[in-house]
Amino acid sequence: MTSTVRVSVETPYDVRIGPGLLQAVEALAPRYSRVAVLTDENVAPLYLERLGETFGKRVIVVAAGEASKSFVTLESVLDQLCGFGLDRDSALIALGGGVIGDLCGLSAALFMRGVRFIQCPTTLLAQVDASVGGKTAVNLTSGKNLAGVFHQPDAVFADTSTLASQSEDEFRSGLGEVLKTALLDGEEHLAQLEADAALLVARDSRTLTRVVERCVQFKAKIVSADPLEGGSRKCLNLGHTYAHAIEHIAGFGVVPHGIAVAAGVGMALDQAGSCGVLEDAQLAGRVRKLARSLGLPTSLEDIEARTGLEFSEPDMLRAMSSDKKNAAGEVRYVLPVRAGEVRIDVVIE
Repeated sequence: MTSTVRVSVETPYDVRIGPGLLQAVEALAPRYSRVAVLTDENVAPLYLERLGETFGKRVIVVAAGEASKSFVTLESVLDQLCGFGLDRDSALIALGGGVIGDLCGLSAALFMRGVRFIQCPTTLLAQVDASVGGKTAVNLTSGKNLAGVFHQPDAVFADTSTLASQSEDEFRSGLGEVLKTALLDGEEHLAQLEADAALLVARDSRTLTRVVERCVQFKAKIVSADPLEGGSRKCLNLGHTYAHAIEHIAGFGVVPHGIAVAAGVGMALDQAGSCGVLEDAQLAGRVRKLARSLGLPTSLEDIEARTGLEFSEPDMLRAMSSDKKNAAGEVRYVLPVRAGEVRIDVVIE
């Protein structure tokens, strides 16, 4: 069973969700002069063949992990695309998780001043969040995702059968974004996630497909209303100011993104409570209980226990000061008010 969600940006595209969808990508090949695939060394042996023989000749395989989101790897990818003889009517396929989607999207935006690309996310985090919305980037020494552009895909194929092969850490990283999305979407979504938690952790196929669809529906609505993050789309950064600082201090790739986001959501709830923004006094405890049932952290102390690293307040503040969401030299936070409502661009002394 598959479903389709429409993202209504300037050039609309569909997100198809369900098991077995990688085999459907080959049908898009005639739209383009040539097609190249970007994937990583972990994903290629598992899923490259599912795309079909059409894409077998032009494949770029990079190292798995956050370290590949770099200018060095980006330059290598662009050079290889030239070697393949791609032109402005060509397209790229991102086969992998959020790292591959970000790197491929930025490569597509830069090559020949912009070619099209297709997202084929193979991780839960990429399916519920990273593959939808057109954000592309690489990391800088100064911080995460500080060099990038908006470049919307032509289509997204979220094949939920690929989630069975994810490692436990990477799967729970996806659950961190699921938790964030449910909190943003509102009471009905949050209550449904509470009911689904056990089946979700067990990777029940039907539950996974339903959860991915609901998260994509929410993100598509937000992105369609604010494609370039000028206003309401900023709500999607809930927990991310803290999360990116955690990732930066630990070293990119040490703490999976969604796990850092889960801790960041917990920290945002604490901050909202301490500065009087949070109006639902029960929400923080409720979210912590749900996070525990999903195997997720909700505090900096949880991250320290997980990694054995120390995240001092000065280090966190220094890392947050370079966050791309800041303005006029001030850190801007997204803080929860209640399920389904947040305040954006909050400045805290």
